Amino acid sequence: KDTYRYSTSGMYYPPPAASVAEFIEFIRGFPLFPMPEAFGLHENCNITCAQDEASRLLSGMQSMVQLGGGGEGGMSAEDVQDEAAVSIQERLPKPFPLDVCESKFPTLYEESMNTVVKQECLRYNKLLWKMISTLKDFRKAIKGLIVMTGELEGLGKSLFVNEQPEMWIKVGPLSLKPLSSWYLDILARVEFFQEWYDLGKAPPVFWVSGIFFPQSFFTGAMQNYARKFNEEIDLLSYRHTMRDDVIDPKKELTVAPVNGVYIYGIFLEGCRWDSELHKLNDSKPKELFTDLPSLWFCPVRNREITLADYRCPCYKVVSRKGTLLTTGHSTNFVLYIELNTDIIQDKWIKAGVAAFLALRF
Repeated sequence: KDTYRYSTSGMYYPPPAASVAEFIEFIRGFPLFPMPEAFGLHENCNITCAQDEASRLLSGMQSMVQLGGGGEGGMSAEDVQDEAAVSIQERLPKPFPLDVCESKFPTLYEESMNTVVKQECLRYNKLLWKMISTLKDFRKAIKGLIVMTGELEGLGKSLFVNEQPEMWIKVGPLSLKPLSSWYLDILARVEFFQEWYDLGKAPPVFWVSGIFFPQSFFTGAMQNYARKFNEEIDLLSYRHTMRDDVIDPKKELTVAPVNGVYIYGIFLEGCRWDSELHKLNDSKPKELFTDLPSLWFCPVRNREITLADYRCPCYKVVSRKGTLLTTGHSTNFVLYIELNTDIIQDKWIKAGVAAFLALRF
């Protein structure tokens, strides 16, 4: 049809041309840099591309920063590094007492979450122990009291350019945040488990973004259901119920569900959840990421998958890439979340819709 338009702007349509010259003239009227609508994508793609280009440029500039002395009246690189180390040291939380943790959360057949919380406390303890020891040694080395090793020098460079130190990355959770944001995130994660530790039992709702190894958490919740009803765990799968009626999950979800778990803290990219229509909808302009409402993960035996739902992949970080561990789990991919939609799934697949437990900032 002559009136058909391929995009919302009406710029792309079959031209009423009769000769090659007319077709060429029509094509020359297109913009030199086509908008995302030319490829069937959302206008927010322009923002994402610009951010990626700026990030690569700034990363290249940052890598060329010289650790030379400061100018007249300014702080030297060593002073900046030492100040950053002190600021981190002063706010570092104490490691969890694992012996007390063992007594408060004994290994029980009917409560797999006790094992989950003990493993998580141990993982964060390893990170805290590493941070405490390396910061202490670095401050001594920068004053000339001990030898400045290559690892300690690398720690100092990372402190100077606001990057996660390699020594901490090896024992810490997967994250793409700069050091300043990463450190605040670690404090929030440890605080979440401190609350769990003080409570002495599993909380009614879980901040899934703060869990070091979320796959073990979801497996533990599935095990609890299987052992409670004497079911075969291989026949169980999660039914995902969106609790978009909840605004503040920590205040409103004060009682745990009879079966399964309540979770919050997931972000969505490529679209948004419409709490009024209770389904996926297009992203609003200039909104790259949105918060996904609280979810109820409830195990169901021989559950039939709703083919109309969009199986949204959920990752730990926005890079969407990882490696396969010997346990069969990915270092990044967590699981699929089935989200209600009345639009053909190809639209969301083309938009790259995915869920994440943590962003870059």
